[in-house]
Amino acid sequence: MTTQKTGIRGCICFAAAGLAAAAVAGALLAQQRRARETYLLEQQHHTDLARQQRLQWELLSKAIEDPSLAAVLDTHGGAVPPSKHRQFLFANALYSNALLAYRIQVVTWEELHGYLRITCQNPIFREYWEATRHHRSSLAGSSDEARVGRMMDSLIEDLEEADTDEWWVIGEPPEEAP
Repeated sequence: MTTQKTGIRGCICFAAAGLAAAAVAGALLAQQRRARETYLLEQQHHTDLARQQRLQWELLSKAIEDPSLAAVLDTHGGAVPPSKHRQFLFANALYSNALLAYRIQVVTWEELHGYLRITCQNPIFREYWEATRHHRSSLAGSSDEARVGRMMDSLIEDLEEADTDEWWVIGEPPEEAP
């Protein structure tokens, strides 16, 4: 009888272990499925951002080429001459492209900082940045664009206060917020 009880107990333990293993395997499969779905959603988001950027560039290109279309994008109340306004549109396209590269993880935070440090060497770009300061005031503080805007503000301030012509050593990238 003892042998039979051990055998039955062993079968029950074996069955319980099998059920536990199946539950663990099921949980792992579910976790893998969620990770894959998350990855696919992120990739789709990156694709959507890139498509939006392409559309934005097409629209800006038309406005840069045609002053009558550029007038639709004039948020300066006509205070900026048409040729300067087209330059501002192009500066916006450069900035938007850099922001997109960061958002879709083509460049790191540090690489973005280096690129923007080069970009803000240009006085027209800095003029554009100042002229559009009020546009950035409504951004959610935790958004990528707001964080990048603060980094750009800091870079320009550091460059203006620097007592060296070695612009490539000015400004450290701020810690990247989550």
